[in-house]
Amino acid sequence: MELHQLHCFVAVAEELHFGRAATRLHMTQPPLSRQIQLLEHSLGVLLLERNNRQARLTLAGMSFLEDARRILHIAETASHSARRIAHGEAGRLTLGFTAVGAYSMIPRLLVHAGKTLPDIELVLSESVSSTQVHDLEANLIDLGLVRQVLPSARVDYVPVHREPFVAALPVGHPLCGRERLRPHDFHEQPFIMYSAGEGRYLHDRIANLFARNEVQPRYLHRLGQTHSVLGLVNVGLGCAVVPASAQALRLEQVVFRPLQGMEQQAEIFLAYCRDNPNPVLGAFVGMARAFFDRG
Repeated sequence: MELHQLHCFVAVAEELHFGRAATRLHMTQPPLSRQIQLLEHSLGVLLLERNNRQARLTLAGMSFLEDARRILHIAETASHSARRIAHGEAGRLTLGFTAVGAYSMIPRLLVHAGKTLPDIELVLSESVSSTQVHDLEANLIDLGLVRQVLPSARVDYVPVHREPFVAALPVGHPLCGRERLRPHDFHEQPFIMYSAGEGRYLHDRIANLFARNEVQPRYLHRLGQTHSVLGLVNVGLGCAVVPASAQALRLEQVVFRPLQGMEQQAEIFLAYCRDNPNPVLGAFVGMARAFFDRG
């Protein structure tokens, strides 16, 4: 049984006339009759009763007609889907992101992607930047939103977002009375710092800020994730410096203040392997870059 035979059968079954069916299929009547005979032979049943003037469906033919239409519809849908996936219009993409990105960037990007690329299924994977780069090289994820640019012969980085740093203070801290803070305000203050491993990107920027200004906070704890840092600030253990997007967490016992004297900003990069074979990657990268360019 071939799809061409099913097309022939459906045409005859709907026209109930071999001549009209042949015209509809842009073929002559003898090859059409031959295709119907081959189909009936492969099934072992009579589907059509014929005479010189018309054709009539047998009971088996009536039942088979619905199945034939369904098979042709599935075949057409499968063919269409395969073409769309090959052209990058549909498929699945795994997107990595850091915890900070989940506060605002990722939700907004997902809403926009759902409108502009509705047939691309997104699988989310939260991890730190270094893990994302490793996962990109291992083809475990297709795309990442990372803070840290790590040397890689295969990974391209596109800057998509910049934000300032802000001070995070426990409610009631003496520094809460100031509208703006400077680096020297943290000298000898209890401080919650990013770790040099998991939080290296932010750790290095904050450490460089204090070193340039000869500031020595009292480091109490070192953590890898912004929400963990703010969790300790929230219970009054110390101050912190965090990316401005962290204000979206709105912890009840944390007060944020603008930070002056820090020219560096926290960047986020779109990272992907240039040799990734996923057909939808190019379309998604183009959409994401345009989205972030608009702010």
